[in-house]
Amino acid sequence: MEVAANCSLRVKRPLLDPRFEGYKLSLEPLPCYQLELDAAVAEVKLRDDQYTLEHMHAFGMYNYLHCDSWYQDSVYYVDNLGRIMNLTVMLDTVLGKPREVFRLPTDLIAYDNRLCASMHFTSSTWVTLSDGTGRLYLIGTGERGNSASEKWEIMFNEELGNPFIIIHSISLLKAEEHSIATLLLRIEKEELDMKGSGFYVSLEWVTINKKSKDKKKYEITKRNILRGKSVPHYAAIEPNGNGLMIVSYKSFTFVQVGQNLEESKDEDMSEKIKEPLYYWQQTEDDLTVTISLPEDCTKEDIQIQFLPDHVNVVLKGQRFLEGNLYSSIDHESSTWIIKENNSLEISLIKKNEGLTWPELVVGDKQGEFIRDSAQCAAIAERLMHLTSDELVNLGSNQYLFSVIVDPKEMPCFCLRHDVDALLWQPHSGNQDDMWEHIATFNALGYVQASKRDKKFFACAPNYSYAALCECLRRVFIYRQPTPMSTVLYNRKEGRQVGQVAKQQVASLETSDPILGFQATNERLFVLTTKNLFLIKVNTEN
Repeated sequence: MEVAANCSLRVKRPLLDPRFEGYKLSLEPLPCYQLELDAAVAEVKLRDDQYTLEHMHAFGMYNYLHCDSWYQDSVYYVDNLGRIMNLTVMLDTVLGKPREVFRLPTDLIAYDNRLCASMHFTSSTWVTLSDGTGRLYLIGTGERGNSASEKWEIMFNEELGNPFIIIHSISLLKAEEHSIATLLLRIEKEELDMKGSGFYVSLEWVTINKKSKDKKKYEITKRNILRGKSVPHYAAIEPNGNGLMIVSYKSFTFVQVGQNLEESKDEDMSEKIKEPLYYWQQTEDDLTVTISLPEDCTKEDIQIQFLPDHVNVVLKGQRFLEGNLYSSIDHESSTWIIKENNSLEISLIKKNEGLTWPELVVGDKQGEFIRDSAQCAAIAERLMHLTSDELVNLGSNQYLFSVIVDPKEMPCFCLRHDVDALLWQPHSGNQDDMWEHIATFNALGYVQASKRDKKFFACAPNYSYAALCECLRRVFIYRQPTPMSTVLYNRKEGRQVGQVAKQQVASLETSDPILGFQATNERLFVLTTKNLFLIKVNTEN
């Protein structure tokens, strides 16, 4: 797919605080409530044949707790009896037991190769549901916030092939025609991949329609499949159903249903799946290009010409790489060397220090951008809007988490920007400002990098706090700055400090691993194998 335009994420300077003082640890106790579950959470552990990093990202780090963004403080999970269990909180001091709202018809224990059950709250009256065996359910729920009208009823269910998890869904009503679009993720075996992991990531975009009021039956009307080599950090269907938005380390390509990608004669598609000719990485000051040399290639077989805006690499008399560079280099300081592993390493010194290059040679698709060890936790490479071919290269802006602020819009995503964490709201209908900077969590990008054991990351939909949890027991809460009741002075700068941002730590009374984590404006919900914890973070305004 050709990239039609390069776009940028425009930071709103008024939302940044260059004088942020840092977080002050508060020892104020947080009210914490614990509910014992009637049956354990239906956790599915990775099998021996699910050994790749992509399997770990998609299934090993799966969030088993689901928040209903249409109704505040309502969470769901699936237990090992196949029951969809719900807890809706009105008052923390009068907590009821989680209640069963639906039971999966499938006997989950009978399936050896199943994935975790997954769900998405499509609208205030619809839920998409997967039992983890490859079957998709559409559930009409009635108004879930109203106990009198709430009734979960199967409106559609169909076997869709290999097991999958649901990552997003939307409900559409156009000219009395109701449809639901959902996005499914699979990791599939690629038998012909001899050099890579042997697996690829599949995103299936399924549209299910009911044609008119008289026709009660829902049926699949469209199935599109995208294929890539990494599990996306973020993937969502546009509210109008016309496109997808994906944040991913590697790009995705549309594939026709039933088409064998290896046998495709499409030149552009074949180009995307073959081994890159070179790899490149960058820092604020320079770029490093690594090329695997042909056998018996000597120093005399290599000719490299550096110009201020151009590079030309010739190996054994054959032109290997030539073209205009994305930006200027200091050509006199740029060098190259042959490494011990028979690879050629080219060092290009940036003329404009600090500028992030989205590509090395303008228009060249033969190379692949990789992360070095210093950037390993700090890069999400591409943000791709598949229908209008818009591309944002995130460079060193590490992807942190996503959150639903408005359920009628696409989920927001949070990226690291220098030391801060910035929250972005996608607006698919606004081509001039497709990603809006709506909130900032000061210094959180820097702070979270030190939490080596973090498992889940979230924030309140009203941005009042951000929180992360470790694999076991500990939860960290970072509040937005609030006015101080007493006067403090910054001695270095000789000025009064008007606000302080608090950090709080909660330690759960359990040794079970954390399986789910959700944040609302008032509470944090933490799910373990046998317990559901509620941490009261904010009091209702």
